[in-house]
Amino acid sequence: MRVLVTGHQGYLGSVMVGVLRAAGHDVIGLDSGYFADCVLGPAPDDPPQIGGGGPVDLRDITAADLVGIDAVVHLAALSNDPLGDLVPDVTYEINHRASVQLANAAKAAGVSRFLYASTCSVYGSAGDDLVDEEAPLRPLTPYAESKVWVEDDLVKIADSGFAPVFLRNATAFGFSPRLRADIVLNNLVGHAVLSGVVKVLSDGTPWRPLVHAEDIARAFAVCLTAPAEAIWCQAFNVGTEANNLTVAEIAQAVTDVVPGAELRITGETGADPRSYRVDFTKARERLGYEAQWSVAAGAAELYGRYTAHGLTEAAFTDQFTRLARLKALRATGVLDGAMFTGGRVG
Repeated sequence: MRVLVTGHQGYLGSVMVGVLRAAGHDVIGLDSGYFADCVLGPAPDDPPQIGGGGPVDLRDITAADLVGIDAVVHLAALSNDPLGDLVPDVTYEINHRASVQLANAAKAAGVSRFLYASTCSVYGSAGDDLVDEEAPLRPLTPYAESKVWVEDDLVKIADSGFAPVFLRNATAFGFSPRLRADIVLNNLVGHAVLSGVVKVLSDGTPWRPLVHAEDIARAFAVCLTAPAEAIWCQAFNVGTEANNLTVAEIAQAVTDVVPGAELRITGETGADPRSYRVDFTKARERLGYEAQWSVAAGAAELYGRYTAHGLTEAAFTDQFTRLARLKALRATGVLDGAMFTGGRVG
């Protein structure tokens, strides 16, 4: 199957490409290049970029660019809540409007499957009860809200020849050659390695569902080959109940892995309103999919890679933190106020 992966030079995309290639798919990429050089360790083997050239902005894609594609794996987004708060209009433009534009172009080009990377954060503040795909959606940020809107709009354009599916990923963790340091487990392990302290600023009580980047990629691979009727307009939570943990439990897992690390839960920022535990039964029963990585194994993996590849404080804080990275690109003129790089198709 010829598969377009949007955001292939991002944190998830760099893992996704390898998993899909290993499954036998012919992968091409589409990426604006914001994070292309945010590499820790050996550089990944990127697929060819759509259009055959440099960075491509999602907002410039047309149906003509997608002819010959069998399926789209749509990961590209401004995936950071603080950034969404900083430039909410651009977040909605890229995450919502450009995503729906891409889907319409894909349908017009004859693409049969559209795999959309949604998020479990659409459930917002759900308390202690497990939430499944039928639970009320209570997005608390522009990022999560944009995901809900895209899901709604993709349902409207679905038909017998165009099957969208919504993979509501739990909070990602784990090593990627294009690292993200601003997601909870990756961040806590990094701080422990660099400072010897596992520091939690909240009270540690909020629930978080976690899933390894490789397990996310495996879920997409399953949806590429599942019967169309099994995935058509369906939402699937991606993760495992075993990784529904409180922030304090996640921090303890890091403390257990990093030698000499000290756990400090300060509570200085108070309670975090984002708290939810997720039920992953549907993907198990309908797709035969189950995540494999535990949080403890992921923490150990991160500790090993961070130390082996010489993670530095400067890279951790600036290069691998989304908000800092994008602010720097804007400050230096690489990105304009609308987050365009100038690399466009057409």
